[in-house]
Amino acid sequence: MTSHVIAPTATLRAGFVGGGFMAAVHSRGARAAGAGLAGAASSSPRSARSAADRLGLDTAFDSVDALIADADIDVIHICTPNTTHASIARAALEAGKHVICEKPLATTSADAAALVELAAERGLVAAVPFVYRFHPMAREARARVARGESGRLLSVHGAYLQDWLSDRHDDDWRVDVALGGPSRAFADIGSHLVDLAEFVSGDRIVRLNASTRTVYEKRSTNADIATEDLVAVVIELASGAVGTLLVSQVAPGHKNGLSVELSGTDASIRFEQEHPEQLWIGRTDASSIVERDPARLAPDAARLAIVPAGHPMGYQDAFNAFIADAYAAIGGASPEGLPNFDDGLRAVRVTEAVLASAASGTWQEVAA
Repeated sequence: MTSHVIAPTATLRAGFVGGGFMAAVHSRGARAAGAGLAGAASSSPRSARSAADRLGLDTAFDSVDALIADADIDVIHICTPNTTHASIARAALEAGKHVICEKPLATTSADAAALVELAAERGLVAAVPFVYRFHPMAREARARVARGESGRLLSVHGAYLQDWLSDRHDDDWRVDVALGGPSRAFADIGSHLVDLAEFVSGDRIVRLNASTRTVYEKRSTNADIATEDLVAVVIELASGAVGTLLVSQVAPGHKNGLSVELSGTDASIRFEQEHPEQLWIGRTDASSIVERDPARLAPDAARLAIVPAGHPMGYQDAFNAFIADAYAAIGGASPEGLPNFDDGLRAVRVTEAVLASAASGTWQEVAA
């Protein structure tokens, strides 16, 4: 089927499903990319009206079906609870809409694989916001690894640490399996860690051994909580490198502590999301800090560095760059490093391997 390509001179029209924090982030990115903000649908018409008012959208739709059916909307942004993602994405693709779907793409690999197939069949752009790969210095780390600066890869270690669920009274819809799915910490933030580690290294996890913990089985409004608060994972990569990953939503003092370090025979390279303006380069004789300076970065990193050195860039800038690249793809371009539904499927498969390993206490192979 012919791809639904938007002419570069046309104004792309975006619709948003959901009205919370992520819908706000998506709408800022869409606005920065020059899209028309067509409207929102949410859990009720009242919620949709509230979202449209807060986010500055044109229309509040009474239902998701009505938004998807609107012929003037080109791309659907899905910013709803995890267990709703697959059905909304399928409906949007079947209606001929391009889709940007929050992760996890689905809560089972079978559903995620079906969405990959459907998007390809319909010739539609289907993207998942693994946005940390859009920090310029994450791209710089990737470029340095690719050109052999670190030598043969020996180890990878990374962490994604947060504290927003540290207290037993902290609560959120994500802890409910019916809304968040069978995995919480790993599906939510561990997927970002895996994506960034594999993207920067150019390598893939082939097997893993995981241990999970649910620290609080009861919170303010949720009881019998089955999803994990933290995960520790030992990994082996296709190259033979080994590594460790620690993921936690109960780490006091850590707000959004995503970090990845790759160590090779010649150098180590470390990127920290909370300090996105620099890379740490470690060598046996001396270590150094590389600052974000567009004039001195690899081309793919420099294109994302939209302000001069010394003018800090952050999370929303990375998200805006992701949205801009997704929209460019809708216009017929092929942006480097755009995370698509294949990457969303990959994240679901790794998550399933983590849960299986934790349940069995054994090593698990990760499906390619």
